[in-house]
Amino acid sequence: HARSRNYVSESEICKLESVPLDFGDYHPLKPITVTESKTKKMNRKGSTSSTSSSSSSSMMDPLSSVLDGTDPLSLFAAAADPVTTTATMDSTRKKRDKDDNSAVGSDFEPWSSKRGEILARYTTTEKLSINLYMGSEKGKSTSTGSAVSEKVRTRLEELDDLEEGSQKELLNLTQQDYMNRIEELNQSLKDAWSSDQKVKALKIVIQCSKLLSDTTVIQFYPSKFVLITDILDTFGKLVYERILSMCVENRVSLPDNFSPECVSDTAKETCLNWFFKIASIRELIPRFYVEAAILKCNKFLSKTGISECLPRLTSMIRGIGDPLVAVYARAYLCRVGMEMAPQLKESLNRNFFDFLLTFKQIHGDTVQNQLVVQGVEIPLYLTLYSPAIDWILQCIAYRAPEVLLTEMMERCKKLGNNALLLNSVMSAFRAEFIAARSMDFIGMIKECDESGFPKHLLFRSLGLNLALADPPENDRLQILNEAWKVITKLKNPQDYINCAEVWVEYTCRHFTKREVNTVLADVIKHMTPDRAFEDAYPQVKN
Repeated sequence: HARSRNYVSESEICKLESVPLDFGDYHPLKPITVTESKTKKMNRKGSTSSTSSSSSSSMMDPLSSVLDGTDPLSLFAAAADPVTTTATMDSTRKKRDKDDNSAVGSDFEPWSSKRGEILARYTTTEKLSINLYMGSEKGKSTSTGSAVSEKVRTRLEELDDLEEGSQKELLNLTQQDYMNRIEELNQSLKDAWSSDQKVKALKIVIQCSKLLSDTTVIQFYPSKFVLITDILDTFGKLVYERILSMCVENRVSLPDNFSPECVSDTAKETCLNWFFKIASIRELIPRFYVEAAILKCNKFLSKTGISECLPRLTSMIRGIGDPLVAVYARAYLCRVGMEMAPQLKESLNRNFFDFLLTFKQIHGDTVQNQLVVQGVEIPLYLTLYSPAIDWILQCIAYRAPEVLLTEMMERCKKLGNNALLLNSVMSAFRAEFIAARSMDFIGMIKECDESGFPKHLLFRSLGLNLALADPPENDRLQILNEAWKVITKLKNPQDYINCAEVWVEYTCRHFTKREVNTVLADVIKHMTPDRAFEDAYPQVKN
């Protein structure tokens, strides 16, 4: 038979210790404090501190957990002054954004200042093509009663749908049509995100990243890179702000230099979910670009997340076969690396040294055959590399010690056909560094192969540095003579005036009226025939 039990005494033994309430502070909607003696301390959302003299802690009551620690009337009271709340959050966000950029000083030229120049310089009259994402019925949100597993299955089907080709190819687009389509995709990304269609937004970004593997109209590639990375930047910002908003507790944003310990579990889980989605992208180029775009989100997961990801992403680029596509991928990684962790120069340096190891690919048979098919000459092809290499070197050279710059200069010397690199070095390194070694650079310019990269462009780059910093006094006349020997032999009036415009300033800074008159007489001699000056009024005026 059942043993007899004393339910009253058992209830007394198991009952939680009660704490008397001070009715002076009592309010029916105030969270109730219930304490339990001899329990492990718990820090949970919605709990209040215990007033017991023993080392007890508060337990979270179920109603408070449902209301996320607040009751409806408190919400109304907090919303009574929305202007103050909004202003506080905006000021916190602005301050955080400012601090994020403070690691790179105002003496660093940002990518945004180069964007317009690249779009204006690298144009094409050839027809372009683009793949547009076509939405499917699967992308529509499921009903409220659907199970979580159904939602997950639907999202996986949507991602597979993209891989299987739910796209429409548009052919024979002009450059302006192409740019308009890219802008439409950018707007579609924002619209999809605002309507909570995150999978569709990811699809659009993957689709756009795939366009960066296409070099069928190769002279337009630098401009295409600028347009596509604008979309990637938008996506990266949307994801970061989304996760950041999940860390706001009681209308208080995360501190400026927050640690991963401050991030809620929900935010971390969402962040990991994004990285897992991106890791499942099958093709290398979109997987690389999309992960690089959300590199900043590693801050939510680990203090060393960015420093661990940069070397891995650098190694991923080694799998990209086309040297032009690879160098722009390196440029994008340097760009996000400088924004997120400019102190991690080791990864940036490794990126450039990897490029030097693969530099000979530029002159390989595969590239040469591609240029023959497209009817592109090697000098024009090499200029396509300039924006990417200039940017990589600018990131590396920023506040770099003289020893590193000297090492890079020596490495460039060892490479054959290195005019392209030499031009980028003179564009990226400090003017004082270049000016102090002017005769060394002139010697390197003389040894360059004229067929690969025009020497007059190299002398123009050297002249731009000498307009900002003075060379050794004993070398000044020899520098002018060596440069002008090359410049005066130029047959094309536009090439000539572009160089003369720069070197006139050098002549005025360091020489007398006699030398200036000699240079101006040479300019008149070159620009008068066939009224060539009519196409160069800005340079002549300068």
